[in-house]
Amino acid sequence: MTPRRIAVIGTSGAGKTTLAAGISERLGIAHVELDALHWLENWTPNPTFRETVAAALSEPTWVVDGNYSRVSELTLGQADTAVWLDYRLPRLLWRTHNRIWRRALMREVLYNGNRERLWEHLFTRESLYWWVLTTYRSRRRRFAALETRFPHLQVVRLRTPVETAVWLKSLPHEVTAVNR
Repeated sequence: MTPRRIAVIGTSGAGKTTLAAGISERLGIAHVELDALHWLENWTPNPTFRETVAAALSEPTWVVDGNYSRVSELTLGQADTAVWLDYRLPRLLWRTHNRIWRRALMREVLYNGNRERLWEHLFTRESLYWWVLTTYRSRRRRFAALETRFPHLQVVRLRTPVETAVWLKSLPHEVTAVNR
């Protein structure tokens, strides 16, 4: 059965957004990026985040990426499939490092006009390096319990980028009408 409502989860730096975009393209379904819904201009959290997510997930098909626990009842509760990018910590740190530096040096514009601030990643507790290190184990425990918490979910656990690429290629090409 082809998944129709997919939640892509994993520790920061795993490639959730990249995979979700690939799934969206492959299946012809809408891509919902939680970071883009959560962060407003100047890195201000969206006060209506939950309502915004609920509206975005009101469509019959979608792929959502992100790990916001306060909306997991919406994302994982409505998903039929959870794709867990369960990569090892050294790989995540390397990918995070590359992403931070690429975004900062290229002045890449992210959601709602925001940009990475390199100094925050190097000198503050807001560092994505710090976030990955301090949340890695707890997130793995939480994701490992998904089938207990959400028994309706089919959980696809991918441990390497090669496994991820093979799984993505296994999805059928479908063309559906999507509001992107």
